[in-house]
Amino acid sequence: MSFLLATRAKTRSGPGVATARPAAAARTVGAEGAEGAELGTESPAELPAELAGRRRSPATRWTWLGVALVALVAAALASVTFGAREIAWSDLVAALRGHEETVSQAAVAKRIPRTLLALLVGAALGVAGTVMQGVTRNPLADPGILGVSSGASLAVVSGIAFFGLASPTGYIWVAILGAGIAAVFVYVVGSLGRGGATPLKLALAGAATSAALTSLISAILLPRIQVMDSFRFWQIGGVGGASLGKIVLVLPFLVVGTLLCLVMARGLNSLALGDELAAGLGERVMRTRIVAATGAVALCGAATAVAGPIGFVGLVVPHACRLLVGPDHRWLLPFSAIVGAVLLTLADVVGRVVARPDEIDVGIVTALIGAPVFIAIVRRQKARAL
Repeated sequence: MSFLLATRAKTRSGPGVATARPAAAARTVGAEGAEGAELGTESPAELPAELAGRRRSPATRWTWLGVALVALVAAALASVTFGAREIAWSDLVAALRGHEETVSQAAVAKRIPRTLLALLVGAALGVAGTVMQGVTRNPLADPGILGVSSGASLAVVSGIAFFGLASPTGYIWVAILGAGIAAVFVYVVGSLGRGGATPLKLALAGAATSAALTSLISAILLPRIQVMDSFRFWQIGGVGGASLGKIVLVLPFLVVGTLLCLVMARGLNSLALGDELAAGLGERVMRTRIVAATGAVALCGAATAVAGPIGFVGLVVPHACRLLVGPDHRWLLPFSAIVGAVLLTLADVVGRVVARPDEIDVGIVTALIGAPVFIAIVRRQKARAL
């Protein structure tokens, strides 16, 4: 009898219980969101040990941001200083002031567009990789691994071979279109079957799609010697053909893509909690995914159009940045842009220095750096979601 009375009392107090549960859920969401989204107000002591250990204090974040900005300036100076011809400090200062009286000063003037393009492309790939990992909750997501870069490459090569595409602006639009189609295809294929779009299925679908698209590119180029000669170096990925005109053309696409990604920073934090919790917090999950993915595809397509398919930058940079500033996308996205710019610029410098007087394309250098890191991530994460 007492048991029945207690049960009835609990049933009658249903509204109170229903009120208490969302509060408890809010505390749980807050604890999980403090991993980076800072959705709750809990102190680190109240968080699970794993999540509390990944939080970063504001002082730590600002410190690393200052270090990254110093590294950015140093990488830019190294890019205009080192190469087939080393530049003296006096010539560097004179060239930055607009003088081109000597060969060294002229060399600096020629390297400035290359440096700017490396900074922009590196930043774009870093942000695109971070967003793709956030949207798919896949630590292995990357424009190259998911086949997005290959889709952009196939679109550009097909436009040149079959439609006589010759406009630089046309390259960019076609590359963005190809990157978008490839991204949608990989996501649809990875979503088939039980469990939906799991990290492992997305990685496998992306790898298979990338291999298939690369084969199609080779099939298109092999019978067309003229097209192959024009784009065989572009396929490797590099910034050696940079010019101010090319930068001006691609800059609006990069700016729009970056803004779309930054606007969705809070939404990406919510997605890290899972779709159900994100929807419970009032987040429009599908809208967030579409807008963020559109920004990432625009960045990847535009970067691929002007520099070729450069791999592993979008994979390595987000993981390195999470170790420094934590997983909050409001910090992670701008930090990934800075670190991606530093990485690609330094990779370009290394490619110029180690093979003097020749050069190694930056796509090869990033692959040499990124492949061991990719293996390490696979072994450590074991294809788990973020």
